[in-house]
Order: sequence, then structure tokens, then C-alpha cells
Amino acid sequence: MGMADIAEVLWRDVLKFNPGNPTWSDRDRFVLSNGHASMLLYSVLHLTGYSLSMDEIRQFRQFGSKTPGHPEREPHLGIETTTGPLGQGLANAVGMALAERALAATFNRPGHTIVDHHTYAFCGDGCLMEGISHEISSLAGTQQLGKLIVVYDHNGISIDGKVLGWFADDTVRRFEAYGWHVLSCDGQDSDAVAAALAAARAVTDKPSFISAKTTIGWGAPNKQGTAAMHGEAMGAEEIAATRKFLHWNSPPFEIPAEIRAAWDMREKGARAEQQWRKQFAAYKLEFPALAAEYERRMSGDLPDGFAALAQAYIGGAQAEGKSLATRQSSQATLNVVGPNLPELFGGSADLTPSNGTLRKDSIIVTPATPAGNYVHFGVREFGMSAILNGMVAHGGFIAYGGTFLTFSDYARNALRMAALMRLRVVFVYTHDSIGLGEDGPTHQPIEHLAALRVIPHMDVWADLPGVDPPIRLAPGARRRTDGRHRARRLCVDRQRGPAGSNRDRHRLRSGHCRGGGAQFSRQGAQAAPGVHAQRHHLRTSRRRLQGKRAAQGRDAPSRGRGGSARALVALRRPAGPDCRHRPLRRLGARQGAVSGIRLHAAARDRGDRHGAGRLNIESEGRRTQ
Repeated sequence: MGMADIAEVLWRDVLKFNPGNPTWSDRDRFVLSNGHASMLLYSVLHLTGYSLSMDEIRQFRQFGSKTPGHPEREPHLGIETTTGPLGQGLANAVGMALAERALAATFNRPGHTIVDHHTYAFCGDGCLMEGISHEISSLAGTQQLGKLIVVYDHNGISIDGKVLGWFADDTVRRFEAYGWHVLSCDGQDSDAVAAALAAARAVTDKPSFISAKTTIGWGAPNKQGTAAMHGEAMGAEEIAATRKFLHWNSPPFEIPAEIRAAWDMREKGARAEQQWRKQFAAYKLEFPALAAEYERRMSGDLPDGFAALAQAYIGGAQAEGKSLATRQSSQATLNVVGPNLPELFGGSADLTPSNGTLRKDSIIVTPATPAGNYVHFGVREFGMSAILNGMVAHGGFIAYGGTFLTFSDYARNALRMAALMRLRVVFVYTHDSIGLGEDGPTHQPIEHLAALRVIPHMDVWADLPGVDPPIRLAPGARRRTDGRHRARRLCVDRQRGPAGSNRDRHRLRSGHCRGGGAQFSRQGAQAAPGVHAQRHHLRTSRRRLQGKRAAQGRDAPSRGRGGSARALVALRRPAGPDCRHRPLRRLGARQGAVSGIRLHAAARDRGDRHGAGRLNIESEGRRTQ
């Protein structure tokens, strides 16, 4: 209710879209980062002519409806991205603006501007409190994303009440410091909002931030401007008072004909798209190859011959059987795939040399080189992941980003959102190994693979040295006709390991994707590649512990079942004499050697270095085939 005037100006007078063809590639993108205001979005989608019926509006927040409490990505309904976890919508919008600029620099030609749209986002106080807002706003300012316009719903209220007690930032000066073009306006004055949006569109070398002062729940005489309007039902009495205040006399869920006609944007949208199609037809006559490439990329299809290229490279890598750290074989794969997959866009959170994510054909994205294909994201794991989600949601890109596996915790919610939206994003996590002793326990991933594998719709690959990296990228890029892609996480190490055996390669060649990786065989219960990679690390840890205990004159760890896993834990932290344990539910790969985890809690009343607790990984009672 507080942002109704802003939405009315944006959707009726500014935004470029066609409800009759919601996926028109050159439409403006709109992101509702403050996703709890979802009914605002559903209302304008219904009024402007999208196929969101009044029956769906009536089913707001009901199970199975198209109008959940927070918007869920459905481009055919005009919902560009899933929002709810605050701040991530802003990051998605930055990714969309980055995608638009890259596509424009790649495909536009003098006299032919076929990619020319803006990205708009609404956000609230909660979005700007979240740390991700700093990560992505700083990067957007550095990248000078001039077609990104953010409107801040400055109402000063959150669930707990007036935010001044915990959010007293000077937000305007904060965004000025990021390098943004900053404006302020009365968010409930339509003329002021229109003027601010026009001024924002006029600036092309900076993203724009409009601080719009509003009153939450404006029009509710007794509850407007209070936390009660944030998360509570208004109640029949307050609804009646609001209807009286707004002079609204129509029955519930009925829109007067004159208002419906004034809001209907289908004819206007069809004209806008038709004009663009005329421009594209002229472009296609002059640049047929570029036009075909643009259409291919925006449809999500892979280049002709890509499957054959991938299979040939896989076969060559398997035949060579070279011993490499899996991050090296991953980079070698990128160097082959990248030049043949122009939509492949990558980056790293300040770990490019360590992750091996920079390809031979990589061009660093800067304001001076907007057509590049690689971003130095800086130390922004969360922001990077959510920005890549936005790029893929925009269309025209398959994205990957790298960091250390142990820092996937920073990005976890963006990973979950990628899985929820079924986006073609590959997260490359390196240093998946116990062999990081010199960096200490903060950099040693222990629980991370198990934690990632429980995310639905997510493929997690822990690679078999020399075999998996060439295999996992091709299915990661492949387009599913139903749009239900699976985000992918590739976990690789920095140590050389034994290349897969001929038997392993044969099984991989005849295998298929399932769960955490490629099953080795269509028949029988064989271990997934991730388990073999783990066994490689466990063998390494056992050998290291054997040397350590021999130097101390102690017994070597058992070579029987579970000995390697227990060696890994012993290397991490000594056991306390008073430790007690409580069992957790069993985790691990199906038919894997490692399938149980126990958390040993801190010893009571102890403050020594093992008092924080430790993980003890034990093996299952049967051997892995």
C-alpha cells in the first residue's frame, strides 16, 4: 500500500513489457527484492494483463497457488526471479543489469540497437540491512551499471518496529560512496516519482538509487506507519475503515471497468514489441549470423556440435589418463569448452589463481570492456553467487563462479535459491581436501559436502582425479526442454591424485547423471565418483597420520574399515578426555564408504583447544565396490 503510487507510475508509464509475450527478450526486468510485498507485484501483473487470474489473487498465500507469500520465479507470469531472503533480489538485479550490458556490447551494431532495456528493483529497509546489499552495491558502482535503477521503500518500519533503533545509517550517503547516482523523492507523490525515474534514466554511467519516503500501509487510518502493517492481518474493522478512507466502494475482488481499461497494457506492450521486431528484422538482414546467435542464446539452446565436442574431449581426457589435481583438469576443461560456448560467463571471489576459473579466452569485465566474460568479484562469495543467479535468470548466459569449498557457507542461501529456480549455474569449489594443513582448520572442509548434498535439485560432484571435470560441464550446460535445470556444485582439490582406472572410465562412459554425480554403471550398486574422490583424500590423511604417529612412537591407524576416515579426524584435532557424543542422522553417498557422522560435543567445563567439538567420520560396515 505504501509503494502503490511508485508501482502505478512505473508499470503504467515507464516499464517496457508485453503481457501478451512475457518472455520477450528486450523487455525491462523488474525485481521485487522486498518479496514480502508480493501482493503489490501480483496486483500489477493482474491489472496490466498478465495471465494471473483473479482466482489466483483470491488464493494468495495458499498451498499450490501461483500467488505464494513470496514471489517464485515464473517468467511466463511476469515474475523474473524468486525473492524472499532479503537482499538477494538486489543482487539478482545487479546480475540482470550486468547481463544486459554484456549482451548489448556483444550484439548491438551502429544503427541497430537490439538489446536496450533497464532493470528496476524495489527494496526495503531489510534488504539494505543484509550484508549482501553492501557486497553487490559496491560492485555495481564499480562496474558503472547505468541501466540499473533501484527504488528504496524508505518507510522506517520492520517486523520489530521502527528501525531507527537498529538501522540509523545515512543510506543516501552510503550509496553515494558506492559511486551511485542518488535521488530522493516523496514516494506517495506520483509526479515526484515520475520525475525521479526520468532523472535516473537520463544517467547512463552510474546505477541509480531513488530513496522514496513512504508510509507503510498508507490508507489504513489506525495502523498505517506501524509494525502491525508489516506482518499482521488488518482485520475486518480496519479494512472497512481503509475502504472508507480511500473512497473505495466496489465489492471485494471486483475491479471497475474504467480502472481495468486504464491499467490494461496488452495493446501498448504489443506495439512496443512489434516495433522492436521490425528493428530486429532489419538487423537480421544485415547481420544474419549475429541475429541467429542472439536467438540461440536467448532461447537457451547449445551451439551446434557442442555435444560432439564435449564427447570427443571426454574421450581424449580418459584415454590420456593424466594425473592432475582436479582443479587443474577443471581449468583444462574450461579452456576447451569456453571458446565453443560463448554464453559461458565466469568469475571468482578473489581466488582466481587458486580456483583455476580463468580461461584462455577470458576477457575481464570492466566499464571499458563490457563484452567480457569474466568478473573479478572480490571477496564477495554471497554476492557473486546471487549475481550469477540473476545473470542466468535474465537469459543468454550459463554462469560459473569459484571460491574455496569451506567458504560455500557464506554463499549457501544463494545456492539454495539457484536450486529452487532450477538455474544453469555451476559453482566451482576448490581445495576439497584434508591436505590444507598449512592453512589451518578454518580452511579445511569437513562437513561441507554432506551439507551441500541435502539441498534439493542440486547436483554435487566431488571429482575423481582426471576423469570427472570433463564430464560434469557438458550436462551442466545442457538445456532441459521443461526448464527444470539443476544447479551444479563441483568440488575439486589442489592435490594430484591417481587418474581413474580403465574400468572407472568405462563405467563413466556408460553411466548417467544421478544425484551427487555420475553412477558408474546402469546395473548394480556402484559407488558415485564423489565417494572415490573422498577415498583418495582419506587415504592421504591415513598416510599422513601414520607418519605423524611413527615420529611420536605411537601406533599407526588401522588399515581396516574406517581407518582412513578416523585418520582424517585425528589430523584435524585431538580428542578431549571428557568428550561425549550424540548421534546425528546418517549422511553420505549411497553405497559409499563414508556414511555416518557423529558430532562429539565439547567437553563440559573445559576451555582448551579441542573444547569446540570435533567431527568423527566412521565407515559403514560393508566395503565399497
